[in-house]
Amino acid sequence: MSIRLRIFLGFCLAIIAGFLALSLWITEDIRLQPLKSTEEAMVDTANILAAGLEDHLREERPDVMDLRAAMDRALQRKLDARLYQLEKQAVTTRVYVTDARGIVIYDSHGGADEGKDYSRWNDVYLTLRGRYGARATRGNAKDFYSTVLYVAAPVNAGGRLAGVLTVAKPVNSVKVFITEITRKIALAAVVSFLAAAVLSFIVSTWITRPLDRLAGYAQSVRDGRRASLPPLGSSEIRTLGQAFEQMRDTLEGKQYVEQYVQTLTHEIKAPLSSIRGAAELLQEEPPPEARRRFAATIADAATRIQRLVDRLLDLTALESRKGLVQVESVSLHELVDDIAATVDPQLQAKAISTNLSLAPDLAVPGERFLLRSALVNLIQNAIDFTPVGGSIRVAAVAEIGMAVITVHDNGPGIPDYALDRVFERFYSLPRPDTGAKSTGLGLALVREAVTLHGGSIDLANHPNGGTLATLRLPLAPPAG
Repeated sequence: MSIRLRIFLGFCLAIIAGFLALSLWITEDIRLQPLKSTEEAMVDTANILAAGLEDHLREERPDVMDLRAAMDRALQRKLDARLYQLEKQAVTTRVYVTDARGIVIYDSHGGADEGKDYSRWNDVYLTLRGRYGARATRGNAKDFYSTVLYVAAPVNAGGRLAGVLTVAKPVNSVKVFITEITRKIALAAVVSFLAAAVLSFIVSTWITRPLDRLAGYAQSVRDGRRASLPPLGSSEIRTLGQAFEQMRDTLEGKQYVEQYVQTLTHEIKAPLSSIRGAAELLQEEPPPEARRRFAATIADAATRIQRLVDRLLDLTALESRKGLVQVESVSLHELVDDIAATVDPQLQAKAISTNLSLAPDLAVPGERFLLRSALVNLIQNAIDFTPVGGSIRVAAVAEIGMAVITVHDNGPGIPDYALDRVFERFYSLPRPDTGAKSTGLGLALVREAVTLHGGSIDLANHPNGGTLATLRLPLAPPAG
């Protein structure tokens, strides 16, 4: 599982847990808020009705005849009241009255409980003892909305308690309000969660993007590709990236020295052996013709060593560079014409014909010297592998912001076993006409120079025969 996904899921789980806990707490509290408001109104109603009974006493207990008549008329009324989401069509309030002993003497619910002893119910029990009497009773223990609220008020007679009046209200009557508020809270929670999820994704991306860049950089280093440290912001990740860069430079420096010493030693062995052998033979004072031949052998071997050292120094200088220095707009048409003039003697020596097909006004930003060196190496490589009387075609076109330069010869092509190794340092194939090998650093120089310019180089066998070198370089962005 990626770090980005872990951060995203961690944020989401934390948000879900937080929203769930908050929603449950709010929902539970919201269910109670309407009940609190309802109870407050019931206290007023109970006391108003109880006060009305205090003027109607008979035999020292409340006279409920007027209350009974008023409640009967109220219960028979057809209401048409729209209270927000609630359409109220009938009176749902229940009223009952007990005497001073807690015996029900009036019940607006059709007189169903008249004569019953309510002295043990909290609303009556507490009121008879001079305290605030109220209770909440559920018809179904598992159904919150089956709850009925009961609020009582004392009926006094000359400073003495004559009875208790209780007002009852079913919670179901405010269910629609609680449901609507709960629905809105749930909707708000879903919207908030989606917004938080999007924010979590943005935050996780923002946190892990530098890590992705750093991982890409590490993979490039692993694969041996030239890569510069990507922008990592100013966080601890940048410090980590800089540490990677320093570690890379240190490790590459050690590997570089070890590899080059080993390879250079191997490459110099053969010409040194030739020099030593020729020198030993010269000490024996051979005939003049043999001396000239041995001297030529020493000169050729020394030239080979010198060429190898020069190329190695050039490649080392390129590989140690972090970027371009003297950038200018380089016309590819002029550059190829100049190179063609430089290698013309070699072309004529092998009777090789050239075909130049270059798009006009095609220019790339870069260092002229490096670009010239890269193209000279490619064209020189094509000349070496092109048979006498062969041909070389050089073309340049613009493709989607890139200049694509191709060099196609009609030589023998690249053997399959060498396709993956042609850009390795010191790897070289024998020339078809002489069997000699080069230093094996030319194509490595080309790749380094092209990479510094943000481009790429590819060598492959052409379907019609020969080798096709394809060099891609970024074009200069359009002005304005």
